[in-house]
Amino acid sequence: MTALLELDEVELAFGGLVAIGGLSLRVDKGEVLAVIGPNGAGKTSMLNLVTRVFNARRGRIRFKGQDIAQLPRARIAHLGIARTFQNIELFDAATVLDNLLLGRHRFGSGGWWQQVLRTPALTRLEESHRAKAEEVIEFLDLSPWRNARVAGLPYGVRKVVELGRALCAEPELLFLDEPASGLNPEETRDLAFWIEDIRTELGITVVMIEHDMSLVSAVADRVICMAQGKMLAEGTPAEVQGHPDVIAAYLGT
Repeated sequence: MTALLELDEVELAFGGLVAIGGLSLRVDKGEVLAVIGPNGAGKTSMLNLVTRVFNARRGRIRFKGQDIAQLPRARIAHLGIARTFQNIELFDAATVLDNLLLGRHRFGSGGWWQQVLRTPALTRLEESHRAKAEEVIEFLDLSPWRNARVAGLPYGVRKVVELGRALCAEPELLFLDEPASGLNPEETRDLAFWIEDIRTELGITVVMIEHDMSLVSAVADRVICMAQGKMLAEGTPAEVQGHPDVIAAYLGT
């Protein structure tokens, strides 16, 4: 398979604390990859390296063959990488639709002169952004909340809105940081269907950091377990869950 993302001996340190030490992995185009591991394993730190929140101390990060380890943070979304967050990062005072439209930022909003003159080209651009947001609303069954303010929505719906904003960016690679956290079983089942549809219908490669092993087993093609900033095991969900080193990392044996 074609590698979409590759990490080669990547290291991240905060002072004398090594958060990620010599991590190498690849994400193949079209797969759903789950990254599991105990708290403090370096899972979100790995994601933050790819999305340029942190700078790697050494190593290479390649997306579609391009080294992105030193690119400005703002360039990452333009390359086709989107993400969600452990803690929901939405604009509470804005509506669901307005939050989704923010995901269209990488496609531009026209020049200042177009905005002043309200040119036909700007109108067409805004209509295309609105049409894409409406597609995502339909895809994620968000129609009942389209014009509702985010602040008044249930937690599970807010999680879906954040997923929708990421999808509005039309990424090639989507990072989901603990997407099932705080969801009830029914919401988690819905999420599993959406992740599969995101891969099959939208053609988006998914990397999911997750603790819910029922979700991991349902959607992941491949699983990587991290511990203490390094890869501990790799394989199918069943292989990784049964690996003695993985069991020891979780149970402390």
